[in-house]
Amino acid sequence: MNAPIRSRPAGVGRNPESPLPSVPGASQEEIRRQNLGAVLRYVHLHGPTSRAELTSRLGLNRSTIGALAADLVASGLVTEETTTTARRAGRPSLVVSPRSDRVYAHALSIDAYRLRAARVGLGGRILDLREIARPGGMSAVDAVGPLADLVRDMERAVAPDALLVGGAVAVTDTSRNPDGEIRVAGVEATLGAALEAELSACPGFVAGDLADIAGLAEHVRGVAAGVDDLIYLHGDVGISAGIIVGGRLVVGHRGHSGKVGHMVVNPNGLPCGCGSRGCWETEIGEAALLRHAGRDPRDRAAVAEVLRAAEQGDPTARAAVEQVADWLGFGVANLVNVVNPDAVVFGGSLRDIFTAGADTVRRRLDTMPLPGSREHLRLRAAALGRDAVLIGAAELAFDKLLADPLNVGVAGQWGSADSA
Repeated sequence: MNAPIRSRPAGVGRNPESPLPSVPGASQEEIRRQNLGAVLRYVHLHGPTSRAELTSRLGLNRSTIGALAADLVASGLVTEETTTTARRAGRPSLVVSPRSDRVYAHALSIDAYRLRAARVGLGGRILDLREIARPGGMSAVDAVGPLADLVRDMERAVAPDALLVGGAVAVTDTSRNPDGEIRVAGVEATLGAALEAELSACPGFVAGDLADIAGLAEHVRGVAAGVDDLIYLHGDVGISAGIIVGGRLVVGHRGHSGKVGHMVVNPNGLPCGCGSRGCWETEIGEAALLRHAGRDPRDRAAVAEVLRAAEQGDPTARAAVEQVADWLGFGVANLVNVVNPDAVVFGGSLRDIFTAGADTVRRRLDTMPLPGSREHLRLRAAALGRDAVLIGAAELAFDKLLADPLNVGVAGQWGSADSA
């Protein structure tokens, strides 16, 4: 698939503790496939789980769970072992575990300054990770070759019987040209096809926006797990958002939604790299923090120094954090009135800025949003860090497997042309 993601994966926004609702008139084979997916998705998200717990959580009887688990074991997707901690009398329940060592996906990211590639095992565990610098001005499509080299290097250590189920790539929407000019773009429609052509042994790539995919990771495995209405804000060169409503990613026409950094909050403010003036990211980004602290706005390494100085009580650094945090709260308050989420998650560089200025952000949110939009609102720092993008990309790649566990993936087919 080479188009941007347009909706949630099949399991996102659905309670993973219950099987998918049966389709009227579904055949026994369709019901079996659906239940296999429910069992596999549960252990994928929750880790090793006893048959007894699966029976309770999924609402299926013991014999059905036993048969489904046996099919998944036979397919090499899970293992079953007797628990060593059982204390009750009687036969102990077998524990079903995902085969993270054998079943995996390729998760790639094209960040503003880095190219990253990972093998992520079933269950969400990162098995291998490689990264290199992204030269200024390199387009996403131009990054395909270097990313493919990272993947091929990782594949040299993969066992011959390992099962590759697919891949996904997350792309930042904002980058910087060598002359410093900001470039804002969506996911290039040809990106997935280019990766498939370069890595022919991989059974398909999904391409999506970096903030969308990191937001998905926090929704499925991170600080917002189980929260179906949330805004994930990501800071890097620019500011973008992954918006999930009713468990579904809201991506807009051609996947170009979430450009919240270009929401005008100060019409008399500074010019923005996009050509407008007073955009939100001119007031809350890394450059704004450095500017208020009297530092070079282009010196990204100084961001951590300013935040550390603010924590230690330096008045100039503290004032810079307060200024940026106030504008951060101002923009979040407007988004909250529009989306009415249950949670706002701060990721990327915004995570540290929010952590340092949380009280200032909350003061804005105590007064600006409508009461019905703020009373239930939770503000959270992202839990998954830089790995959120790779974990989210893997979730997209695993989606076909979780929907139809016995008919996805290629085992031992990493072609000689790709491994040379």
